[in-house]
Amino acid sequence: MPLDRKIGVSAPVLSHDLAVAGLTKAYGPAAPVFTDVSFSVARGEAVALVGANGTGKSTLLRCALGLIAPTRGTVDILGTRIGPGATAQMRGLRAQTGLVAQKHNLVPRLSVLSNVIHGLLGQGAGPRYWTHMLAPAEARDAAMAALEKVSMADFAHRRADRLSGGQSQRVAIARALVGRPRLLIADEPTASLDPAAGEEVMALFFSLVRREGVTVIFISHNMSHALSYGDRVLGLARGQLRLNAPARDLKIADLRGLYD
Repeated sequence: MPLDRKIGVSAPVLSHDLAVAGLTKAYGPAAPVFTDVSFSVARGEAVALVGANGTGKSTLLRCALGLIAPTRGTVDILGTRIGPGATAQMRGLRAQTGLVAQKHNLVPRLSVLSNVIHGLLGQGAGPRYWTHMLAPAEARDAAMAALEKVSMADFAHRRADRLSGGQSQRVAIARALVGRPRLLIADEPTASLDPAAGEEVMALFFSLVRREGVTVIFISHNMSHALSYGDRVLGLARGQLRLNAPARDLKIADLRGLYD
């Protein structure tokens, strides 16, 4: 398949949870990180984002989440156009989104349960959501239910710095899902894990998001994961979106060209 071939979704997209149009990001006078990127993600779709290191994958998703401002272009998330001055809107939208980062970012000295409760901070303000000892009963119950889903309920009161890498990532997944988000971003969720743990975590992660009907965009350097778990694959190369195709139409050889 030619690298620049772009294939749309096989059926019309009737509703989308994320759409970016003409997105460009540059830092000062340097060459842009990426230029004129456009795509949309349908509700309930899982989209893999692939490309070599330094192509701007994480920057693109941070722009899409409103964490950093693009130089040009528009972003619509969960049906809302975001932009400068949209602080109140973003607070509401972030309560409906979740993030699983490659660095698990757990608070080491707090319990597993407290770390999962932190996933509800977008829905409730103040110190009551900082630790499980202060949290409302409904928050503790929701966090325990999320830990049950990732088979970590027995570790609820263990300190986060006493977990293995795979256990930490399970807790990070529980934290991302506890608020029942509509849209979930995963930035290389298995990057810090060995291959066996990575396969286990990816299988668990996608069994949960499929069951919940969550829309997912995930960055991966594992081409097999991109094709196995994505409904569609986006590929960045040389500052451009070079690939946008259903995963079922692709082979690993099609993705390798993005890394040349």
